[in-house]
Amino acid sequence: MTATQLNIPFETRGIEFVLKTQQDQIINLQKMQEHLHKYSLWDCVNHDSSQTNGTYYNRFSLKQSYKDQWAPNWDTTRLYASMSIDGRDNKDDLDKEILVAMLLATIPFTFPSYEELISAIHIRHYVVDAGYRAALNFDTEAAERPTDYWHYDEEAGFLLNKGKSIIDALVKATQPEDISQAYSFSCYRATEYVILLSIAKELKNANPALLKRLEERSENRAIRSGEFHEVFLKEYGSIDNPFPMKYYVPGDRVWFRNPDDRSSDISGYEGSWVIYLGHNLFTNFWKRDQPFTLETKCVEVYHWKDGAYLDAHGELQMNESIVESCVTKSMSDPQTYKTIIERMMRYRDPKGVYDQGGCIDTSRESPRLVCIGTSDITIPD
Repeated sequence: MTATQLNIPFETRGIEFVLKTQQDQIINLQKMQEHLHKYSLWDCVNHDSSQTNGTYYNRFSLKQSYKDQWAPNWDTTRLYASMSIDGRDNKDDLDKEILVAMLLATIPFTFPSYEELISAIHIRHYVVDAGYRAALNFDTEAAERPTDYWHYDEEAGFLLNKGKSIIDALVKATQPEDISQAYSFSCYRATEYVILLSIAKELKNANPALLKRLEERSENRAIRSGEFHEVFLKEYGSIDNPFPMKYYVPGDRVWFRNPDDRSSDISGYEGSWVIYLGHNLFTNFWKRDQPFTLETKCVEVYHWKDGAYLDAHGELQMNESIVESCVTKSMSDPQTYKTIIERMMRYRDPKGVYDQGGCIDTSRESPRLVCIGTSDITIPD
C-alpha cells in the first residue's frame, strides 16, 4: 500500500532536546522559556522534562488548541494568515513562523543544545533570504560561474579560487547584480548553492574552523549531488512515515515529483527541487519575482505532460511556452483547477512507480548541526 492510500494518525511532536546532565536540562529549559516568551509563545506550548538511563530530555510542542487555530491538519502554509504575521518583510515574524512550524512537527526536530536550535533557525532564515534573492538561468547541461571566484575542473566540478571567500563566491553566483547576466544552474544545484551559502554564513559566527575546512575542500573538489546530501543535510520523513501533506518549515528543501511517466524522462523534469520560503511560497529561481504557491507549483508540474514533445532527432524535449499557456488557462478555470489540485495534492508514488500518486513528497530536507562540539557535519578530503 502506498502513502497515497494511508490514513495516517499524525501526532504533534515538535522540538526535542537530548542533553547530558540535569544541569544542562535546567539551563536549556530556562533558555527555551525565555526564547518562547520573546515571541509570546510560552503559553501556547506544551513542555515536559524527563530522564532515561542518564540521558535528559526537554520536549516542546504546540498545544492542540493553537494547532487547530493556526494550522488545522498541520497545514503550515497558512500560518502567515492565521497568526497575522509577515515573514516576507519582517525578520522577527519569519523567525516566529519558523519556530511555530517546528513546534508543529510530527517527526520531532532533535537538538543537543539550545544553541544548535538557534543556529538552525538562523540558517533557515538565511536560506529564505537567499531563496528570495536567487536569480538563475535553468540549464541541466551547460553551467557557468563568475570567473573571479570559480574555475571549472572536468573531474572535480566548479572549484573555489584559492584564497576567496566561499560566502562571497556563492552570493555572486546566485545573486547577480544584473538579472540578465544570471548564471546557468539546474534546480538541484541551485538549491545546493542557496543552502551552502546559508550554512557558511552561520559557520562564520558559530564555527569558523569548520568554515575554513569547507573553503579548503571547495578549492580542491566540489561537494555536490549525493555527497552534498550526505555531508550537509538531514532528511526527515519517508514513504512509510511521511509528514502531513501541507506541512513545511521555512528553509526546507522540498521536492515536487513529476507523476507523468513520459515527460519525467526529460532531463530536469523528473521533478522540481525548491526551497520553502514561508508565507505559502516556494522559490522560482528562474523568475524570482514570481515565487510559486503550493497550488501553482502543483499546476505547473501537472502541465509538464502537455509541454513534452519529440524533436527532429526523436528526443523528448520540453516546450515551456506551452506549459505556461496551459497553467494560465487552468488557473482561470475553477473546475479544471480543482481537478488538477485533487490529482496532484497526493503523496508521490515510490521511485519507478507511476500510478495514482501525486507530486507531494513525503520527506523534507534541512541542514545538519553546525556548532562547535556538537556539529555532525564531517567534510571529507
